[in-house]
Amino acid sequence: MEETAPTRLGCRLSSCIFALLLTLTTAGWVDPDSPLEAQSTRALTSGDNRQYELVFSDEFEQDGRTFHDGHDPRWTAINKNDYTNAALHYYSDDNVRTANGVLNITTERKENAYKAFNEKTKKFYADKKYIQSGMVQGWNKFCMIGGIIEFSASLPGDPSIGGLWPALWLLGNLARATYVGSSDYMWPFSYDQCTEENRHSQEVNACSRVGHYGMQPGVGRGAPEIDVLEAMQGDHSKLPNTHIRRPYVSASLQIAPGFKRDRPVLGHLPLPGKWYTHLEYGNVTKAELNPFFYGVTLVHEPKTYTYQADALSANMHLNKTHYQDQHIYRIEWEPPEKDGSGGYVKWFADGELVYGVYGKSLRAMQTKIPDEPMYLLMNTAVSSHWGFPAPCPTGCDCDCFECGNADCSCALPAGYCDNFPAFFEVDYVRVYQAVDESKHILGCSPEHRPTE
Repeated sequence: MEETAPTRLGCRLSSCIFALLLTLTTAGWVDPDSPLEAQSTRALTSGDNRQYELVFSDEFEQDGRTFHDGHDPRWTAINKNDYTNAALHYYSDDNVRTANGVLNITTERKENAYKAFNEKTKKFYADKKYIQSGMVQGWNKFCMIGGIIEFSASLPGDPSIGGLWPALWLLGNLARATYVGSSDYMWPFSYDQCTEENRHSQEVNACSRVGHYGMQPGVGRGAPEIDVLEAMQGDHSKLPNTHIRRPYVSASLQIAPGFKRDRPVLGHLPLPGKWYTHLEYGNVTKAELNPFFYGVTLVHEPKTYTYQADALSANMHLNKTHYQDQHIYRIEWEPPEKDGSGGYVKWFADGELVYGVYGKSLRAMQTKIPDEPMYLLMNTAVSSHWGFPAPCPTGCDCDCFECGNADCSCALPAGYCDNFPAFFEVDYVRVYQAVDESKHILGCSPEHRPTE
């Protein structure tokens, strides 16, 4: 092969390109397979003219990667039962791997017998689940505060059949997803006020006069949640109080404490003055407020430990191409100022605005846009609360969900058992942060927000 002539920089072109890539990947978090055009980006938020540089990426080009505990420096695929959200699946680390240039999360019909724990009786018991799926998470590996997070993904299964719950999301590093002992009294607090009403329910609250484990006294901490997408599949029938029909994707910010009184009724729009304001919805995407999820009440004993979590959520209709082809889902996350004011989270799909939540949106409850180190998660769940018949059909017990069991069939969505195996394919994950922006921070345990 003919040698390339030296450039004016004193190196061959191929050497210069290699040196450039080496410089860009010195932190170790940027995948060398990331293309040159992906090394930087511009914000889609109007008025944000900062230059953003790639600080983390995974292109999943290397086939055969596995994510069992200890196998990968970026991700861990969990291998355990999921106790959350009326889950019908067992997470297996065998169900996440790379193939054909994508990360593949497979959901399949497979029986798992395991030892479960009853929180009320504090005793173990034998249990079974009939769906096996996958979750991969970056907990305590790669975390960030602020920036642009972008996924390219193709959603799993038939969009007209309910039951699958694919998700791309972020969670504060003080809690590990599905490990409920770590999230109790921690999820999804984003609150830095000392009030008698919340001091018992927020594990690390601003009323504390003594800091433990390197945490600053008088600073409220928590594990807020940003859902880049949660896809709801099912029949195309009209839904109440919205123009959106299934399949749709929900974009959400989940924070606490939330509204305790005059809460919106599920399936109905909030009463005037009884919900968050200054929320932005995309015109091109025709996104709307999500009337089917306003958050959850986390009940504890004594009653003073019970607290309300709110979900500020919007829905956008999907079509078949979202399940056949790769589409790009992005959030732009600007943390608040040191006093907790300002900041925003904005969601985009294929470059178009879906939803926006601002610091001023949260004034009613004095919560704030997240400023915790957060990690990335990708998973497909299956839940009896997501796309299953509701309310429970007349004459059906809705207490079993096993395919092939005649006693369970009335509780299952039409076509559910034929929708497996299903494949959630992620082509890439990329994270950018603004150059010379002090609020954009890398690391799972920065000095002012330790988590270890």
